[in-house]
Amino acid sequence: MYKPVANKILVDVLVKSGLISSQDAHAYIQAARQEHKNLNSYLIRHGILTEREIIDSLAKELNLSVLELKEKEIPQAVIDRVPVKFASFYKFMPVAIEGNELTLAISSPLDVRTEDDIRVYLGLEPREVLAMRSDIDEALKKYYGLASDTIDRILTKDPAKRKFDGNQEAWVEDIEKRSEDPSVTKLVNQIILEAYQKRATDIHIEPYRERMRLRYRIDGVLMDANLPPEARHFMLPMISRIKIMSNLSITEKRLPQDGSTVVRTKDQDLDLRISTMPALRGESMVIRILPTKSMRTKLEDLGLNQSNARKFRELIQSSHGIIFVTGPTGSGKTTTLYACLHEINSPGQKIITIEDPVEYEMDGVTQIAISPKLNFSFAEGLRNILRHDPDIIMVGEVRDLETAEIAIRTALTGHLVFSTLHTNDAASGITRLIDMGVEPYLVASSVEAFVAQRLIRLICPHCKEEDTKVPDTVRHEMAQSLKVDPETVRVYRGRGCDVCNKTGYYGRTAIYEILHMNEAIRGMLTAKPSSERVKHAAMRNGMATLRQNGWQCVAAGITTVEEVLFVSSKDDWHAPSLETLTPVAGI
Repeated sequence: MYKPVANKILVDVLVKSGLISSQDAHAYIQAARQEHKNLNSYLIRHGILTEREIIDSLAKELNLSVLELKEKEIPQAVIDRVPVKFASFYKFMPVAIEGNELTLAISSPLDVRTEDDIRVYLGLEPREVLAMRSDIDEALKKYYGLASDTIDRILTKDPAKRKFDGNQEAWVEDIEKRSEDPSVTKLVNQIILEAYQKRATDIHIEPYRERMRLRYRIDGVLMDANLPPEARHFMLPMISRIKIMSNLSITEKRLPQDGSTVVRTKDQDLDLRISTMPALRGESMVIRILPTKSMRTKLEDLGLNQSNARKFRELIQSSHGIIFVTGPTGSGKTTTLYACLHEINSPGQKIITIEDPVEYEMDGVTQIAISPKLNFSFAEGLRNILRHDPDIIMVGEVRDLETAEIAIRTALTGHLVFSTLHTNDAASGITRLIDMGVEPYLVASSVEAFVAQRLIRLICPHCKEEDTKVPDTVRHEMAQSLKVDPETVRVYRGRGCDVCNKTGYYGRTAIYEILHMNEAIRGMLTAKPSSERVKHAAMRNGMATLRQNGWQCVAAGITTVEEVLFVSSKDDWHAPSLETLTPVAGI
């Protein structure tokens, strides 16, 4: 929106402050007019000035105070008094009302006409304070709800949608005709973009009797997105819009459907995997967000410590054999496998993957997606892959005896195979294969290692502080595992701030448990040992468990005690007694 009066005030301030020249200011104004932007937005967008430079110069020259909106709690009475469409249109955030005076946060000067509109339509006298534009946008979402302006404008455009008679079938028919409405399209785009900007991996859209629930999975934990109550009127058109994007049937609501689509942001393209499921009050939808850029994660980026990284590199340089990565769904197994492939990918190697589905594109790797509808399974794909002369094969998951046996025989014929299993720890991988029906001697002769992993959340660096409330039993277990004096152990936590959405965590890393199939363990397999016996034997040979690697992360100050306790089980085979403890330095 081009505002000549506001632009003139801003130009005068910036020229007087020496940030731009008068000659440059004229060119910037013309360019901003062509882009239909105000001067403030144009200067920031093109990197000519930073938002902080503009705010500081305005504050100095106009004698206005600067407000940190993130630290300000705004009363609900203020939000109720100022309509969202008014605040959003004029790009300000109402902060307080005292008597007849409305304090509002702005990022650029308001022109006289805007001030007059506030007086006329709100009956309040405006008092301006300055704030960062990004903070104003976040505050509008926080207090009015995500996409509240878009929803309000749709409702204003078609007041009949304010009423809902409970007749879902009648409502659906009307919505399907309107599903391509550009306002609904914008609403869906805003939700997807918001999820991406918040680092969400999944979007959950859930129907209930009187409301619609929207949640984002961030760092492995679901968090409610702040949607205005009126959003429930648009759940069905939103579902229809997303179905159209992903080539799903908008008329089929009784059966689950799966689809995919690609959307573009200014950073990169995003691959969206859409899944719908019929629920009691409508359709539930989950959208998985995946980057379409090539996967280039290095082993060091996964969270491997120096010892585990060395062991990993030794394993993936093998000429043959199988390496199984184990863990529950969502524990990062596929990312680890891609990192391994990236590490060994070279022009001299033929690498083929067979997955369900292909999650990331890798340059130089032939990637195949299975199709159960066409009876193209992992086992069928493996049979055909061998005709393409591969050196290295990645199988997305070993689910049955047939796939397991083909993968094992492939490894025995001189191929390096990577795959995944769903087990609780590394030792359970052995018993899982034997339970499937694989002969123990085949497991012993083909498998090089089982690698268990879990994802743990990282402490937010912006609100990190020492945790003094750790129970003595936990501190003692940590010290015993790390072979240190309990008094030297320091534990940290996140207090919770705006950067981490008050969770105390920001980002995730992985902890690992690498069980190398040495001769001692291979010799045990003929007796079909329990997973506990295998685990104890591996620990006697120096294997660090998930719990032990987790305690190392706690001692290093990168995660919390609660995270480690949540993702790992207690080791029932203990480290040496406290008489052998050494200082914590050097961990």
